[in-house]
Amino acid sequence: MNPVIKAYINDNHPQMFDLLKELVCIQSGSLNKKGIDQVGERIATEMEAMGFSCEFQKETKYGNHLIARSPDPNKSGPNKSGLKKNGPQGTGNDQKTNQEKRQILITGHMDTVFPVDTAFNFYMEDKNSCFGPGVADMKGGLVVGIFALKALCHANLMHKNPITFIFNSDEEIGSPSSRALIKREADKSRFAYVLEAGGLAGEIVTGRKGNMSIRLGVEGEAGHAAFAGKDKASAILELAHKTIAIEKLNDPERGISANVGTVEGGLGPNTIAQHAKAAIDFRFLSAGEDEILKAKLEKIVACQTIPGTRSQMTVTSGRPAMPQNPANTEFFNRIKMMADELKITVKPELRQGVSDANIIALAGIPVIDGLGPIGAKDHSEDEYIQKSSLAERAILFGNILACIE
Repeated sequence: MNPVIKAYINDNHPQMFDLLKELVCIQSGSLNKKGIDQVGERIATEMEAMGFSCEFQKETKYGNHLIARSPDPNKSGPNKSGLKKNGPQGTGNDQKTNQEKRQILITGHMDTVFPVDTAFNFYMEDKNSCFGPGVADMKGGLVVGIFALKALCHANLMHKNPITFIFNSDEEIGSPSSRALIKREADKSRFAYVLEAGGLAGEIVTGRKGNMSIRLGVEGEAGHAAFAGKDKASAILELAHKTIAIEKLNDPERGISANVGTVEGGLGPNTIAQHAKAAIDFRFLSAGEDEILKAKLEKIVACQTIPGTRSQMTVTSGRPAMPQNPANTEFFNRIKMMADELKITVKPELRQGVSDANIIALAGIPVIDGLGPIGAKDHSEDEYIQKSSLAERAILFGNILACIE
């Protein structure tokens, strides 16, 4: 392992927490464009100081996405930070090899699930942990990535691989405006890293379930409850039948979950419900399983149990499955060898939730996720990371970038 990377991270440990606090204290809920853009501008300053070229993909509804690309090793001259530029190690055959290599892709999102008016709008530390909105999901991961790259610059190793780092603004709402960008950059990459938080036992993610979110609407016929017969065209009653049918799609042995998460309908207890709706979540392990589930759901929607009712469904969002394939497993094994040498615990994990790694997996390249700091209770006001893991994961990630060809 590279001792210069470890020394740099340890020497700059306080600065990591300074940047983390600064980013966490900028409110950046997914629909707070102003706050997200402020985070992006702050990160661009850090990336440009290392010689990265920064471009913003402008958005109107969501925050702007930041795309940072590592400096061309063939270009000479000092960079803005005074960090060491590529010197003798980045010349000759190394430069030629770098030009021919496909890029390494890194991704991390700047948005959080917390809305602009949340009371959870502070950063706090105790002896062992840091707390705050997005500290784990995933501003801590952004800090890990930035400082791993700073260490790589300091060790004069930035020439080894071309790197593109995407900081997107909308991951928590399904990446609607960044999905095409991520897929396009993944198609140009050899492999990818995503800096979501690591698990409490040192897990890093080698696979993720896919998901599909559905909105189901049912229309019936309104009427007074006092005059309702057994043939009443109640939208709620039809939705109840469909809810039971949908829940029967659960198949734990195949890694499939189906959940009707919210239901709404009706005007009051003395009326026959004319309208009802439900929000449904599916999770699955295998590629193509979403289409199979969609076909089954379409049959349920088309089947009318209560005469006089009509139903329709809309797919509102989704991400494909990220299988624990042999390429990801082999990639993890190489990372584990480095981690063992650094005396850092890592374990492979099939994570139930989704991330932008699911989108990257569509490109058919190896992708490892969960390389950010170790944390938990994200999406709640108890969100935290373990303080010691911030530097630990930056050291590990810096060595991964330096060593894996």
